Amino acid sequence: MGMNDMNFKYKMMMSPERVKHQGEWYRIFSHGWVHGDYMHLFFNVFVLYNFGELLERFFVYKFDQLGYLLFALLYLGGLIAASIPSLKKHSDNSSYWSLGASGAVSALLFAFIVINPTASLGLLFIPVPIPAWIFGILYMAFEYYSNHNGRTNIAHDAHIFGGLFGIIFIFAVIPGSAQNLIQQIIG
Repeated sequence: MGMNDMNFKYKMMMSPERVKHQGEWYRIFSHGWVHGDYMHLFFNVFVLYNFGELLERFFVYKFDQLGYLLFALLYLGGLIAASIPSLKKHSDNSSYWSLGASGAVSALLFAFIVINPTASLGLLFIPVPIPAWIFGILYMAFEYYSNHNGRTNIAHDAHIFGGLFGIIFIFAVIPGSAQNLIQQIIG
């Protein structure tokens, strides 16, 4: 709907200035439900499809019915965490707008990496499968570099903060997951 109705899209997009000065806090969540174009939507759905169901099953296996809630908290927490950089940097900038669920799906991706660091990943731009933990490092390095040197309209800091949220979330809800991550990488 947001790709065909620009008024709807602008009502849903993240605007840190409107959040701060007009109290439109809903935008912290609503921006994750609209996307710039079908390619943007495809990338987010691709990551959600590839990691979402696996994580949901993992949480339900580990925590029974509470697992569904934990999965939802991971996703929504990633969406909120991805909003933090723009809220800090652009709260007085009326021309800054962002949209998409990339921060939330980054949280899912990095939660998966913490749980399965030795799994083989080869996502679109890396056609050769590599261990998930190496993929995670390369992904974060790319996002960090792009955030500081890129001249795109992509909120790379949202990807970073979403990913960091996914890591911290798993460390918080699964005792010993940090040690397990290290053991799997070095062992």
